[in-house]
Amino acid sequence: MDKKVRVRFAPSPTGHLHIGGLRTALFNWLFARHHGGAFLLRIEDTDFERSTAEYRDSILQSFAWTQLQHDEEIVTQSERIAEHQKVAEQLIKEGKAYRCFCSPEEVVARYGKATDGDAFVMYDGYCRDRMMQAGDEVKQHVVRFKLPQDRQEVSFDDLIKGKISFALDQLDDFIILRSGGFPMYNFVVVVDDAFMGITHIIRGEEHIVNTPKQILLYEACGYDVPRFGHLPLILGPSGDKLSKRDGATSVIEYRKEGYVPHALLNYLARLGWSHGDQEIFSLSELIERFSLEKIGTKGAIFDFEKLAWVNTVYLKEMTEEQILDAIIADVNTNFLTDQCVTRTADEVKQVIALYKERVKTLKQMMFEIDLVFNGAREVDQLDMQKWITVETRQHLNAIIAALEKIDVFTHDNCSEMAKELAAQLGIKLVNLLQPVRLALLGKASGPGVFDLLAVIGKEESVERLKVFLQQL
Repeated sequence: MDKKVRVRFAPSPTGHLHIGGLRTALFNWLFARHHGGAFLLRIEDTDFERSTAEYRDSILQSFAWTQLQHDEEIVTQSERIAEHQKVAEQLIKEGKAYRCFCSPEEVVARYGKATDGDAFVMYDGYCRDRMMQAGDEVKQHVVRFKLPQDRQEVSFDDLIKGKISFALDQLDDFIILRSGGFPMYNFVVVVDDAFMGITHIIRGEEHIVNTPKQILLYEACGYDVPRFGHLPLILGPSGDKLSKRDGATSVIEYRKEGYVPHALLNYLARLGWSHGDQEIFSLSELIERFSLEKIGTKGAIFDFEKLAWVNTVYLKEMTEEQILDAIIADVNTNFLTDQCVTRTADEVKQVIALYKERVKTLKQMMFEIDLVFNGAREVDQLDMQKWITVETRQHLNAIIAALEKIDVFTHDNCSEMAKELAAQLGIKLVNLLQPVRLALLGKASGPGVFDLLAVIGKEESVERLKVFLQQL
């Protein structure tokens, strides 16, 4: 840590930002903030066929939503191709790279003569010491890195996994510029990391195999070699690599499903990192306590139920207005006009107050609000079997008549009426109220019946009770 920490997250705009990428970005961001360093963002868009402006915008929107701010201007790889080519030419001049004119078919044909031809085709170095010939300048070619012949392995001390070594005989003279002068991944990231002054590279363990090539390139180019730390995979419940079914979907989808951004970050921070038994952290606490030493070396299991629980903690701390704003911003921009057209924002907030300690997501909150204001499309049959008896019609007729006599339709007035009626009928209050809740919501679970009656209103409540009575 003798230098100011500079880390980067480098997504490719060939798809939306996924949950694993967000965790990697978060760990980089926390590491930089903890050490008073810089968190940088680089768009790796040299895959021209698959990269799109739509995906770039989507990635940046995900960062804006989670508020993981980057500290300097975004670096875009495609804008630096001339610099990548310049560095490659310098390597050629220094004898550390060379132009290769072999076609893929020629390489495979030569390999097949020397082996059974059923393994990975390693380049045989055919052009490694080739002299320039007339017409070479117009021939199609690639540029290959010349593996040093005076060493047998590449080793590095991974900040998470410890010492890792690779034998050089596992590598060939790999391509750094494709035909046409377009840079390959391992080369372009090295040049751009050096340009950005990156000191630490924190990324997924699937990149471990790229590290020896990149270290060789750093050294050949005369760059300082960053420290590497490779994060274990996020695993599904079965212990296999996280699939889309298990939660490996885009950050945008989590937003649409109604997860709160800080809840998502809190959950991801604990996915492979720990600080004792503490589960809920503010961002300032995460920054203060984060360290790579506390990241486990084994894959972490993604648990939807745990994520939902963390989300409930954050929802409970939000105001009704904040929850309504989040629903409109993240889940349904037209929520008030689509589902609450006859209701005011204050009435919606009243329902939010009833449900914010009951729901797991903003999307579920939206469903419950719709249910309260617009009624159920069907009634839960198991709840019907449990709570509807031969006396229910009599009880409902009695409570409808009593509700119609209430002038000021409040929680307290409805409560007083119901308790008196239950006593007159000689039944438990719950046996009187559960059919009412079924009539109002289509299910026997939910907030207090008197709260529901007050927020739904007298006219609509009585109408739902009469419709329900007719269906018995």
